[in-house]
Amino acid sequence: MGAFNVSSKINLNFGKLRELDHNTQKALEMTTDALLTEVKNAQVMPFDTGNLQNESTFADYSNSDKGVASIVSTTPYARRLYFHPEFNFSREENIAAGAEWFIPWQKGGTRENFCVDTFAKIYKELCGL
Repeated sequence: MGAFNVSSKINLNFGKLRELDHNTQKALEMTTDALLTEVKNAQVMPFDTGNLQNESTFADYSNSDKGVASIVSTTPYARRLYFHPEFNFSREENIAAGAEWFIPWQKGGTRENFCVDTFAKIYKELCGL
């Protein structure tokens, strides 16, 4: 068996690569918005006056260029409510209100694929795939 040589030439389209990177960041931000909307629609956050859910919880994109987007609650009682399922949560406004309201969207939860599926769908649409 004889030896042989193979060569190839690759031309990178840097404009397209920048566009794909930009679309990755944009899809991350849009997925974060979709998750926040999904959580609100699921009515799982404690709701008394609506301050925690509607005014004090928001998507933070300050690090989305590094691949990180967050959902932040700025009220001083958000942590206490989230980590204490023993509280007697009113279900008058949000029928599924309780602690640990992001559990269904985490690994092992009933909605664990939501973010991956939503990101893939949005990214494909943004890239025209």
